[in-house]
Amino acid sequence: MAFNTTHTGLIELRSRIDKLWGYLDLEAKTEELYVLEKDSGDPNLWNDQEKAQSMMKKIGNLKGLIDSWKEVSQTCDDLAELYEMSKDEESADLTATLESDIADLKSRVEAMEFKKMLNGPDDACACLMSIHPGAGGTESQDWALMLFRMYTHFFEREKMDFKVVDFQEAEDAGLKSATIEVSCENAYGLLRSEIGVHRLVRISPFDANARRHTSFTAVYLYPEHEDVEFDLDMSEVRVDTYRSSGAGGQYINKTDSAVRMTHLPTGIMASCQTERSQIQNRETCYKMLKTMVAEHYRLEEEAKRDARMAEKKKVEWGSQIRSYVLQPYQLVKDLRTGVETSDTAGVLDGKIKPFIDAYLLSTSEGNK
Repeated sequence: MAFNTTHTGLIELRSRIDKLWGYLDLEAKTEELYVLEKDSGDPNLWNDQEKAQSMMKKIGNLKGLIDSWKEVSQTCDDLAELYEMSKDEESADLTATLESDIADLKSRVEAMEFKKMLNGPDDACACLMSIHPGAGGTESQDWALMLFRMYTHFFEREKMDFKVVDFQEAEDAGLKSATIEVSCENAYGLLRSEIGVHRLVRISPFDANARRHTSFTAVYLYPEHEDVEFDLDMSEVRVDTYRSSGAGGQYINKTDSAVRMTHLPTGIMASCQTERSQIQNRETCYKMLKTMVAEHYRLEEEAKRDARMAEKKKVEWGSQIRSYVLQPYQLVKDLRTGVETSDTAGVLDGKIKPFIDAYLLSTSEGNK
């Protein structure tokens, strides 16, 4: 009976692996990798360091994905061959070994199937995550800081490359705004589930009467394309320099080199205070502002073509996506997928992967 189950599991995995080749468009990616590897042999490539590094990174990502598929495919073939050689043997140890190997292979296939959900036009991009407290003064600003910590802990847990490029500390507690650059593969696709308003309900530590408060913080996400086809007119940008404020140490350098740029036609503002050099902060700030303004105008164009499509990405104070209740009971619930947990401490410490996975699965199923 166990061997029959093993055989069924292998047949199912073989089918899923074969489908992945098409789902992930690996034939086209194999051709793309061939062209890139050929181009990488150009002796003049490294004259442009940024372009060369971008090409090598893309080659590495494509090669990693293709090699991963080849490895799971070969492993499935090896296990099928081992099954055929051993199916007439009555060995509990052999059965257990096969089942363990199949379970491991299944996990690897599921991880690759997860990648096929990241097939949006921006999903492969790095991104900027911006956190802004809503109305409510110190309570909302403290909530924004709690979310900032939740996300940085999540990035650390998942070994995602990130850099805090701006951190505006509030006067009493919390933060006025923060921007984090997440530069790993599929950063935008993984984090688009977080776009929207996050609602906190708790007994406020800042209320002398210990009353329950409801606070809101908005999270925005901007995809960073390697080649943004947008010309930012600097005559429309106001540039200010100021002294860095915020956490210092791990994130912010306490110097007078911070730079803020404001795009006057849209009111969009970007700040950077991570570098000691004002020139470096200016360059990073310009890159951020260009990304944000380009995304703003892109969404405007989408609104003209399809109001419903633009509305999906628009963040308003009524678009609450997740509720975090700390008192009178403990519950974090995603209002779009219905996923919930009473482990509020774990969530606020960065354990948000179940919410992200459920959202991506729901949007993937909705697009079928």
